[in-house]
Amino acid sequence: MTEGVWGELVGQSKAVAVLRRAVATGSDALSHARQAGTHNPHSMSHSWLFVGPPGSGRSNAARAFAAALQCSRGGCGHCNDCRTSLSGAHPDVTLLRTEQLSIGVDEVRALVGRANVSPVGGRFQVVVVEDADRITERGADALLKALEEPAPKTVWLLCAPSADDVIVTIRSRCRELRLVTPDDDSVTQLLIERDGVSPALAAHSARVAQGHIGRARMLARSDTARIRRREVLTLPSRLKTLTDCLTAADNLVKSSAEEAAQATGEMDARELADLQQALGVGARGTKPRNAAAAIRDLEDQQKMRAKRMQRDSLDRVLTELTGYFRDVLAAQSSTDIPLINQDLADEIRPFADRSTGERTIRALDAVLAARTALENNVAPLLVMESLMVSIAHASRS
Repeated sequence: MTEGVWGELVGQSKAVAVLRRAVATGSDALSHARQAGTHNPHSMSHSWLFVGPPGSGRSNAARAFAAALQCSRGGCGHCNDCRTSLSGAHPDVTLLRTEQLSIGVDEVRALVGRANVSPVGGRFQVVVVEDADRITERGADALLKALEEPAPKTVWLLCAPSADDVIVTIRSRCRELRLVTPDDDSVTQLLIERDGVSPALAAHSARVAQGHIGRARMLARSDTARIRRREVLTLPSRLKTLTDCLTAADNLVKSSAEEAAQATGEMDARELADLQQALGVGARGTKPRNAAAAIRDLEDQQKMRAKRMQRDSLDRVLTELTGYFRDVLAAQSSTDIPLINQDLADEIRPFADRSTGERTIRALDAVLAARTALENNVAPLLVMESLMVSIAHASRS
């Protein structure tokens, strides 16, 4: 495993090498690039776009790069600059990870204002946006000028699943850094060394997570996550009637809503209490003007956050089903392709025998269509009902 701040960037040796060269060239290359209006592809740039599949660690890479830029030793991982940069406490590192469905113009303007402040430590002012694909068009317009005319020591680090997910005017002004899906052995080793997971459980979690480090860690550490995964992956063989399909869809949507409510409940209450205190609500029986409007705005934001968390929960279901039907297709082929979900071979092989390759491909298409529908804000229950019916059709002999 790579040392220092780069330690958790599993399987990303090429990307780490690029970032280390950029850190080594430092502010001199950044100043030269700004004056020349271009940059050396092997040195520093004032704006970066980190792209890679889910779980590849693109936000971790951006945070590590931010820490290395602030560290006098290029990212030792132990000094105060490294620790505070990684945690979000460094005065010259701003981290934005939205819990809403989008990043609006007001948030972007606040970031731009922060980026224009001279660094306290004299090295760089670094802004990390973990969900740049969620920036709205108006937000992109506000960001554009900051990327075209950056402050002398400002570095923007944007993260997104792919370059195509980012508005073209933004991505065209960034240096793109691609991360890859880590291999199972690397993820296994990370779980063993970092989280103290047993080798057998680490290997199983890494394989079924398909290179998604966060998902692998969750499966390795949570009995609930492993039980939920098994419930999802045994669904296809249990869908016999239309009633089964509708019931399964309803259960999936309800459980995802409950998961979102559990994740946000305490946070929502704390945010409301803090806002009421800041507004002076309840102090000596007072209710300041505009307090109700501010509280409504907060409640709207909290509903949007819960909606995103529910959608993320359902997306994990779709990811599991994609892996399931990939295994079904592998079982139906004449080649000896190993199953991802080997622990469920007794479920997968009989399903494969009852169906055909053509039906399995249609089921995979239905899963992908469900993901697109959720991204387009189609009602989750309608999406999951349609998907369950499509899966039931795939299993009919």
